[in-house]
Amino acid sequence: MNRFRIQPSDNPDLLIFETETPLVERAYAFNNVAEAQEVPLAQQLFYLPFVKAVTLNSTQLTLERFPIVEWNDVQNEVQEQLEKYLADGGEIVKEKKSAPASVYAESTPNPAVMKFVANKKLVDESLEFTSIDTTKSAPLAQALFHFPFVKEVYMDENFVSITKYEITTWEEVVQQVRTFIREYIAAKKPILAPDFVSPTQEKEAAETAATYSPTEQEIVRILDEYIKPAVASDGGNIVFQSFDETAKAVHVVLQGACSGCPSSTFTLKNGIETMMREMLPGKVEQVVAING
Repeated sequence: MNRFRIQPSDNPDLLIFETETPLVERAYAFNNVAEAQEVPLAQQLFYLPFVKAVTLNSTQLTLERFPIVEWNDVQNEVQEQLEKYLADGGEIVKEKKSAPASVYAESTPNPAVMKFVANKKLVDESLEFTSIDTTKSAPLAQALFHFPFVKEVYMDENFVSITKYEITTWEEVVQQVRTFIREYIAAKKPILAPDFVSPTQEKEAAETAATYSPTEQEIVRILDEYIKPAVASDGGNIVFQSFDETAKAVHVVLQGACSGCPSSTFTLKNGIETMMREMLPGKVEQVVAING
């Protein structure tokens, strides 16, 4: 049960209540009951005729009064009402109803890869699983590998890219996979296990950024700002691996739909390589890809 302590304030118009149990995850400030529609606790307080404003901030609730009463005359009554409201199961913040899970399939430049886009966030980072052995703490990826035609699984924020073996066509299985992923998400099953640990490329880059030369830092920046967003839209990813200053060659790893894609060589040479040459003249001459 939430117990409130009344705290002194330098402003006589303010009354501050503190509790050890957090009330809200973010700060709220309201000047009338209409503004407080998403916070029923604040609405209840506005029904008191002397409450002018309500502020909620984690473990602290602050009330501002109209000068028709003194806080000393009503503060104990307000404290009792607050504690009773919460003890009776009164709602603090209204839960936002989430939209039903939906997933749609999207073809990629790589005919072996299909991209399945969800209306929910799936993961916080780019993750690639090349076999079921790599999915120990990734339940969704592990489940997908149980389909006999699944060769590789790649995940990013709100989509899953699946690379298939040639034993079947996407026309035969795309609906089955789409339905499976949608029902998996709708059932709120875990995408990743709590003990999942991923040495992501982003973390590795952050940890080793101090050892990058100025040219390497520029290469990483160009990849992140100009190239990765476009690659992600096709269900893939591109990761900086190394830079050969003597050969003026950038080595990158292709993941997801980009890995093994027939058009990736064309894109690499006529898109990425051209951009690198133009943005880093005299420093970069070629981009070499390694399929993830």
